[in-house]
This record gives sequence, C-alpha cells and structure tokens, in this order.
Amino acid sequence: MTIRATRATRGPRRRTVVALAVILAVLAAFVVRLVDIQVVSAQEHVQDSLKVGQLGSTQTLAGNRGAIVDSEGTVLAESVTVYDAQLSPSLIMHLENDEDDPPETPWHDAADEIAAITGQDADELRSGVAENLKEDPNSQYYPLKRGLSTEKYLKLRDLGYVYLAMKPRETRVYPNGAVAGNVVGYIDSEGKGQAGIERLEASCLAPTNGERTYLRGKGGQIIPGSERVVDALDGGSVQLTLNSDLNWYLQQMLAEEAQKQGARAATAMVVEVKTGKIRGAAEWPSMDPNNLNASNPEDWGTRVFGLSYEPGSTFKAITAATVLETGAADLNDTVTAASREEFPNGAIVNDAFVHGAYNYTLAGALIDSSNVAASKFGSKVDAQTRYEYLQKFGVGERTIDFPREASGILHPADEWDSQSLYTTTFGQHFTVTAPQLAGAYQAIANGGEKIDLSLIESCTLDDGTVVKPDAPEHTQVVSEQTADQVSRILENVAVQGSLAEQVSIPGYRVAIKTGTAQKPKEDGSGYKAGKYYTSMVGFAPADDPEYVVIVTLDEPTRIVSSAATAPAFQQAMNQVLKTYRVAPSTAPMDELLPKFN
Repeated sequence: MTIRATRATRGPRRRTVVALAVILAVLAAFVVRLVDIQVVSAQEHVQDSLKVGQLGSTQTLAGNRGAIVDSEGTVLAESVTVYDAQLSPSLIMHLENDEDDPPETPWHDAADEIAAITGQDADELRSGVAENLKEDPNSQYYPLKRGLSTEKYLKLRDLGYVYLAMKPRETRVYPNGAVAGNVVGYIDSEGKGQAGIERLEASCLAPTNGERTYLRGKGGQIIPGSERVVDALDGGSVQLTLNSDLNWYLQQMLAEEAQKQGARAATAMVVEVKTGKIRGAAEWPSMDPNNLNASNPEDWGTRVFGLSYEPGSTFKAITAATVLETGAADLNDTVTAASREEFPNGAIVNDAFVHGAYNYTLAGALIDSSNVAASKFGSKVDAQTRYEYLQKFGVGERTIDFPREASGILHPADEWDSQSLYTTTFGQHFTVTAPQLAGAYQAIANGGEKIDLSLIESCTLDDGTVVKPDAPEHTQVVSEQTADQVSRILENVAVQGSLAEQVSIPGYRVAIKTGTAQKPKEDGSGYKAGKYYTSMVGFAPADDPEYVVIVTLDEPTRIVSSAATAPAFQQAMNQVLKTYRVAPSTAPMDELLPKFN
C-alpha cells in the first residue's frame, strides 16, 4: 500500500523544517559573532574594556629608589618600607557594645598594648579616640602612628585587632645622618632628587615601576587567566669615592675649629693624587637629609662645590709653575721687592707685613708670601700666557658637574687692567672653588699631570650590571721637572714658613701654601673691611705625594689670616695619613734659599 502525504500532513512538516532552518541560521550567526568577539577581535575588545574601566583593572607596582653607598659600601641613603597605622573608632565602639560577642581584649587593655608598641601614651590614645568619636560617631579613621618599622608593623599585626589597619609606603632614609649629607643631597615628596648625588645620579637611582593588569567580573572578582604582571625594577645603587668615616671626622673637626675661630662656615676636601678621586668633602654647618627643617635652607646645598672665592696666595704656586715652565726664571733667579711698590703702569702692590727691599728667590716669594715679589716674577710672563696656564690648571671650569657647582670667574687677559695685571699673580681678580684648587695642587703633586676629579665609583643596576663612569681625562699641564720644583718650593714653605710648627706632622714631609683672600662687597664696589676667606692647601708625603688636602674658613674672627686654618689643616692631613696607612717619609728634604739681603 502506498501512503501519500496529504496537504494536512505536509504543512506542519514544512513549518518544522523552516523553523529548524531559522534556528540553525540564528545559532550560526551567534557562533560567528562569538568567534569574532572571543577569538578574532578578542584583544581589541579586552583593550576597550580596559580603557573604559568596565572589566579591566590596572595596579602600579612601585620599585624602590636605589641606595647610595660610600667607597667601603657603607649605606648613606636607602629606601625602606614603613607603615602608617590607623584605627577605626566606630568599629572599636561597635565591638565594645556587642553584648552577645564582646571582644577578647577590651579596648582599654588593647590601647595599652598598642601604645606600648608605637611608643605612645595609652591614656592620650584612649582620649584621642574618644574625642574623635565625639566629633563623629561614625568615624572610620583615627591616625595612630606614621612611619612604623617592619618590626613594629609585625608586632601590631600579631595583635589581630580588626579595627587596626596599616598601609605600607616607601620612604627615604639616611642612616648616617649629616655625614656627607650635603654631598648626598635629598629628595622631594615625589621622590625626585633635589640636590647632591640624589640629583646628580637621578637616572641611576630612579626605579622603573611595574604593572599588574587583570580582568574582573561584575562582582569584582578576578577572572582566572586574565592576570598579567610586569615586575618593577628597583633603582641602581650608586657607589661614591668618599670615605664616610673620614668625612665624619672632618665634619666634627671643622665644627670645632670653625667655632674656635669664630668663622661663619668651613670646608675640607681630600683628593687622591694618583687617581683624582675625592675621598672627603666635608663642611660646617652641615645638613641632615633626614630632617631638612633642622638646618637653615642656606645649608641645604654644598659650599664645597657651590662656593667660589678669590684663592689669594694659594695660587702663587701656579704663578711659580708658569714662570718655571715658560723659562722666565729658575730657582736661583731673584727679584728685588720691598713691602710696598708702585709699578711703571701706576699699579700699587702691598705685602701683608712691612719689610725692606729683599732679593727674593721664587721659593722666598712663596715662603714669605710676598705679593710684590710674586708680581715681579709673574709679570715676566705675558698676560695671555698666564691666562692660559690658569685655564690649564682648571680655573673657570666646573670639575664634576655637581648640581649647582660653581665654575668660578676668569676674565680674559685683554680685560685685565693695570692693577689686575699684577693681582692675578697672587690670586686676585679671579675666583675658584675648593675642588678647582684641589685639582690644581693634584696636578703639581702628580708630576704635572692633571687628572679630572671624580666622585662616582659606579652604578650597579637592579640586575647586577655594574656601570662605570667614563675614565677621567689626564692632561700634562706642566713638565714633571717643573712640578717637582714647585713641590720643593711648597715643602720649603711648610718648613721655613711662619706656620711650620702648626702644620708639621712627625715622620712625614708636607708641602703647603696658605691663602688669605679679601671678600668682595655684594655690589662689586670693592672689598669688605676686615672680612677674609682663609685657606690652606697642601699634599703629603711631599717625597711621594698621595693625598691633597684643602681647608677653608669663611670670615674667621679670632685670627683673620690664613694662620686660622693651620690647626684644621694639620688635623685633617694627619687623619688622612692614618686612615689610608700611608708610610712615613724616608728621604730628607731639599732646602732652598728664600732670599738675600
């Protein structure tokens, strides 16, 4: 029997097929769209969600700023995590008033435990919370203590009080306080270096923040597999050439000597002769980066690098080097010089003490520190040549590009007038900084070879890579013979000069020169009456120089001449020789004749 579909049965079947086809088409469209969303355009949609904040969340992972350490690895600056603790007064009262489930430790007793850890007074803590609640019964915040150490954080955490919260934050600490504080510098509230090494080495010290990105559901939960973390990189560690123990000694000594002499301020610098490395850079008054407000803002910078002054007689050694190097005179030549003389161009030059006409040798000109004799020797060399030698010895150029480092002033030779034609021979009409003066004497002590000063030993990156600064430049500014002759003169200054007893160091041959510079008026109209900037610079052992030391006093009042710096110089040099275990001298000095009557 053949069964034929009737019109009645064909209708429902067709409708069913059509419905299935429509459903399949819709499902296919959904599948295509789903593949497009989740596969083809997935990343694009994820990024869109991150941008509009619908699904994505991004958390910055902060790195720590790098440490600053001295030549021996002693930490001078570092970043540590501290904790700011706070209480929820309303939660404390909620728990206290819960008769069904009272806290194990009542608030009165808990306050005793908390105060014992934070170092606060428990009664004041309880009254503070009570006052907070009085002002706002729903208060969720009462500041407990800021800057808690990890040790105290752990002790508070172990108490287990739910109303106690502690937020971590990074802070900068300086474990050695004011020791080399003016060199180390400080950072601002945003973690940016504002002075010293903190600013000079900002690129090395700065951390690289990381990032944690994830997707979250509607309820805020993290969607599994969506988390992506880029680790933060801590800043690099900067190692200095400074010796912090030596710097500590220099700062203590300067504070004592400056106050003895009634001076406004004082500085000391130590430079290693054969390397140009700065081993000490101290000053008084000093600044503690941990507590800037405890010092005058004038002391937040550094006088060692930032202050320039007329060097006075300390630069007679450079005049001597110029005269000897150019052949204008030798150690046996003499000039006749009284204590006051008028030169052919009308310039008048005076010595610091009254004397008759002496036949001075170069050594004698420096031993007696005669301005007139220095002028007569120096003027044997033309002004332009003398200007060029001042440049060679570093006058007018910054040494290490330290933040706010002064460059000093050196006027072109064609601008020297009739008076400055002579005063430039004994350290007037131009200015220098302590590092420039130390660098000039380093060249003399190093056989005429000037080595650029350095303060940075290295930068060690977060991955352990050690980055060294470019090697310092070496420049032969005068011959070894000239340098040796000037060294002999300076040693005779130490032995035959008026300060011989004050600067002598038993067992060591020392070379020195003093400087007493008048301080100019602010308006440039001349010099201040009775105001001086005194200095002493030298090196030891004179027979095999290893360290240059310079000490300065700003406006000493008890002794207003360079003699004021002699005790500080002697103590500084003595400590340097001890610190670095420098062997005593073994050969006798070569005594030079200073003058003939």
